[in-house]
Amino acid sequence: MKQGSVSWPLIAGFLALPTLLPLAASIASFARIDTELWSHLIEYVLPHVVPQTALILCVVSIGVSVLGTSLALLVSLFEFPGRRFFSWALILPLAIPGYVLATVFIGTLDYAGSVATILRQLGIPLPELRNSAGACLVLIAALYPYVYLVVRTSLASQGARVLEAARSMGLSPRQAVVRVALPLSAPAIIGGSLLAAMETLSDFGTVAAFNVDTLTTAIYKAWFSLFSVDAALQIAGILLLFVLCLIILQSRASAMARVDMSGPNAAPHRLRGTAARSASLFCSLILLLCLGLPVMQLVLWSLEYLSRADQRLIAAAKNSVSLGALAALLLGVAALILAYAIRRNPGRLTRMAMRTATLGYALPGALLAVGLFVPLAAMASVFNATFSLNIILQGGIGLMLLAYLVRFTAVAYAPIATGLAKIKPSLDEAARLAGHGALAQVSKVHLPLLRPGLAAACALVFVDVMKEMPITLMMRPFGWDTLAIRVFELTSEGEWEQAALPSLLIVIVGLLPVWLLVRNMDQRENKLHGPAT
Repeated sequence: MKQGSVSWPLIAGFLALPTLLPLAASIASFARIDTELWSHLIEYVLPHVVPQTALILCVVSIGVSVLGTSLALLVSLFEFPGRRFFSWALILPLAIPGYVLATVFIGTLDYAGSVATILRQLGIPLPELRNSAGACLVLIAALYPYVYLVVRTSLASQGARVLEAARSMGLSPRQAVVRVALPLSAPAIIGGSLLAAMETLSDFGTVAAFNVDTLTTAIYKAWFSLFSVDAALQIAGILLLFVLCLIILQSRASAMARVDMSGPNAAPHRLRGTAARSASLFCSLILLLCLGLPVMQLVLWSLEYLSRADQRLIAAAKNSVSLGALAALLLGVAALILAYAIRRNPGRLTRMAMRTATLGYALPGALLAVGLFVPLAAMASVFNATFSLNIILQGGIGLMLLAYLVRFTAVAYAPIATGLAKIKPSLDEAARLAGHGALAQVSKVHLPLLRPGLAAACALVFVDVMKEMPITLMMRPFGWDTLAIRVFELTSEGEWEQAALPSLLIVIVGLLPVWLLVRNMDQRENKLHGPAT
């Protein structure tokens, strides 16, 4: 057996190992049931948080499906004033994390907020907003672009052509959408909704801002309020069942999506009169509510508190940047090695290791935080007993980076693997004939060609780490803040307006991958339709 056929599966397996640790730790924790503590959980915690989690998951999934699909159908199938602008602008709310949108929502509409105060003066009272309904509204506003993107991509090359064919059979535009376009888009709608559902399941900051208890907040409270990592792991195991269901549904949705719709594209159907104005108004309203007004409010609050920015905020910004840069470097190297392992040995074991290593993106951050801490702390205890040492594992930068490695390997792997797939094997053969070994091939052939993919991977990881909250909150060293942690602390104290400046910085950084995505989609659209006139 050749060395390469053994080493690459082993390397890929080593990279997949951290993903298995939290899964194994969560399952193994059920062998250490504390009956008294579990009596408390069964009586007071689980009957509340499990149905609440399921309810939010269902409501948000339905909400993003309806909103994202409606917008995708409009911009893909119909021509109306502003369509080209809305086609990319409706993606921009992806730059705003749910907990940042919650900051604006509560800060303006809560009882003491500016809008609520004005409405009360006009005799228009607002209902209570800090509940699961408010959390669902914010999550729908933050996550609908997942469905919009997937459905729009599905319709981009064939949507208008299908609509034209349906109309040639005597169907009205509305009938064509309902009876043809929607059924064909069903796999994409389901796939996008499941992506949003995974983000909903992982959410911590939004539900915490609305004082809504879910499984993610229950994990945090079990660890830091009940001081039981085993209870936190066991609640994480229940959360893992939700994740498993979503993964199974997503795999089935991917299998459903194999419909060949190749062929020449057609121009979108032009709307006229009231229909055209209504389409433009609808898109404008969604963009204004989900992006325009929140960003404007963040800017106004930030200007008010800019002069009061303290050293703690500056330190948090520096920590966020340095942590994002370290994670981007680590994930870039790990994803490159993983993609290269698949290229050199695309066997079953290597592919299985790759799928395991990239599974972490579906795992909530709260699950990863406790699921990595417990087994590594146990290993440190065994190491101490064996070698008479005194290593105390209490969280830190190294543990956070390991958790990011599990959570964001899929984010970094996708652009690198795509770039590597474009490099023809004949180049490897030519480099081999020129006397270059494996390392020389990587440094002299692959890396120069992979720079765009590597840059995209590092940029995506950098931004995701900047926005990430539960892993950082639960694993950071004591007193070590990031921008996301400052937002969490300020909103926990009710200082919504002061939280605007770190929130705005997160949004500005978050625009980078969205801009890259928009530019990439625009280039593809120009190839299909030609440049905009």
